[in-house]
Amino acid sequence: MGAVVTRSIMVFSALKFAGALYLVYLGVQTWRHRGELAVTDARQRPPASVRRIVWQGFTVGMSNPKGFLIFSAVLSQFVNRSAGHVTLQLLLLGIVCAAVALVSDSAWGLLAGTARDWLRGSPRRLSGICAVSGAVMVGLGLRLALTGNDV
Repeated sequence: MGAVVTRSIMVFSALKFAGALYLVYLGVQTWRHRGELAVTDARQRPPASVRRIVWQGFTVGMSNPKGFLIFSAVLSQFVNRSAGHVTLQLLLLGIVCAAVALVSDSAWGLLAGTARDWLRGSPRRLSGICAVSGAVMVGLGLRLALTGNDV
């Protein structure tokens, strides 16, 4: 599909305009229904089991192409083959990468939880977030539709 799109300006334009139209549609729908956003109170849902959380994390991690890219293309550049123990070096680099991701993702999770609690405190805030999100999507869709056709 990528080769067809890069060679055909007509296919590229059709995909671009379809994507732009979809973004505008999503933005308008978000704007129209901005007052309907409801955040469920965490106490109303039964807590997920640790096993389920770990399984979901594993599934997301294994299906993320970014991980494959990092381990196959990026980390191998930092291996010193003349030092020997290439597998050990890759394992150590992988552990460092996983540790950095754990700290970073944990920080984002805590930040998101804090933002959720703040937003949940006011229906007006939730409506405002939806209004801004809808306007941004419409703006991105219009910009996409009006930009050049550089393949």
